[in-house]
Parts: sequence; C-alpha cells; structure tokens
Amino acid sequence: MTRVLRTRVELSQALAAVERPVGLVPTMGWLHEGHRSLLRRARGADATTVVTIFVNPRQFNQASDYTRYPRDEGRDLAICAEEGADLIWAPSVDEVYVPGFDTTVSVGAVAEPLEGAARPGHFEGVATVVAILFGLVRAEHAYFGQKDAQQVMVIRRMALDLALPTEVVACPTVREPDGLALSSRNVHLAPPERAAAPILHAALLAGRAAWERGERSAKALRSEMQRVLATEPMARPDYVSCADAETLRELDRVDGPCLLSLAVWLGATRLIDNELLP
Repeated sequence: MTRVLRTRVELSQALAAVERPVGLVPTMGWLHEGHRSLLRRARGADATTVVTIFVNPRQFNQASDYTRYPRDEGRDLAICAEEGADLIWAPSVDEVYVPGFDTTVSVGAVAEPLEGAARPGHFEGVATVVAILFGLVRAEHAYFGQKDAQQVMVIRRMALDLALPTEVVACPTVREPDGLALSSRNVHLAPPERAAAPILHAALLAGRAAWERGERSAKALRSEMQRVLATEPMARPDYVSCADAETLRELDRVDGPCLLSLAVWLGATRLIDNELLP
C-alpha cells in the first residue's frame, strides 16, 4: 500500500522499516507518462520505491513561473499508487528548507552554459534541493529523465563531488506520438502552440540525420537545426547547441559523443529537448 508522508520525521521513520535497495523518483508533481516510466524503472530495479512531490521555489527564476506551475496533488497521488510506489514524500516548503536555512549548492562548469546561462540560479536551486532529498532518503538509485540532460549531468557532478552514494540513473525521454517530449509545462500550450511544438524534435532529428550523413562540422549541425526551426513561425529559439556530451562546451567539430540541444519559446511557454550523438 502506498503511504503519503509530510514531514522529515515521518519519512525517516518509514525509511527505517523498508527493504533495500531504495529507488528515488524526485518530481515536482503534475505527473505524466514520463514520470510513470521512471516509477516503472525504479519498481523493476529496487525493493522500495520512494517518490517525492515538491514544487521547488528555489529553481524558478520568476515568482510568476513558480505560481503558474501546474499542480494537482490528488491526481499525482493516484498515479503513484497505480504504479506501485511504496512511499510518497509531499512536504511543505518549510519542511524542506528548515527555519534559518542558509546553504546553497553550486555546481561548476557543467552548470554554466545552456540552461545555466538562460536561467541564472536555476541549477543552484536544483542542486540544493536534490542534495537535501539525497541526504534524507539515502536511496541507492535516483531516476531522472534524459529530456533534462544538463540537469542529469549537474546532479551527477554534485553527487560525485559531495560523496553522496546515490547513483543517478538517466532514463529515456518519453514522447507523444508526434515527437513532442513529455513535460509538465506542455499543459500551458494553447492549441496552435501545441500543434507547432513537434518542431523541436524535428529540428533535432534533422541535426542527427546530417550527422549520420557524415557531417562533422558543429556549425553546420546547428545551422541545420536552426533551418528547421525557422520553418515554424511560432517558434522563437532561445538557444541551439552542439556541445561535448561530457563538458557541454560548444564544439567546432564533432569527433566524439555530443549533445544536440535546444530551447524554444512557443508563446509564453519555453520548451527544451535534446538528442545524444552517437
């Protein structure tokens, strides 16, 4: 039976009685099929599955974005129960950030480009809350979606540097039939924006196709992605990247694994996606 916990004390007491290994699925709620895939991965690999549901105010650049983030706890709890989660921790802000909280986790170079440059302070908020979750749950594994590829890299770096024993497991991006990566923010897309949204994946696939044809100029791959995005008038690119898959430094030439990634505005909604080469 799935148990819902609200406090650190309740979580600690529950964890003391569960079987190991523990799989952790950190979420901000508004769960979708992507989250279900993470839960299934955890259920298949670990004796106990723990889900956290917490909209983290420290990773939002604007208060309005935090307020606008979709929430439906009842629906989320039902999905967790359907997927067989054992424990759900759904705390208040004060339970996560205790009175007098005055610590920030700041990851270095891998957090600086792309989303780090576009959303100053975002990854500090992510790293700080995930460090807290890792410390509280002490899970053997934690599951994250590859759609947020840079976030996965930042969290891995943090866990390694801070000697946190939780293994960070990246799971494949789950997509709609038309290629749009599942995201809680997709709910904000108006119908014309939703119709335009598959252009992100189409641009990434065009970059991959050029690479598969033998193109190794990173500039050419970026240009190909930009060309496809330009065919959709509603799409306003924030960035288009062809970067080293380990450092996220922008490449001149693709001679090894690289990450194609982009961020695109559709109306008031900003979407991200990526494709790993090879």
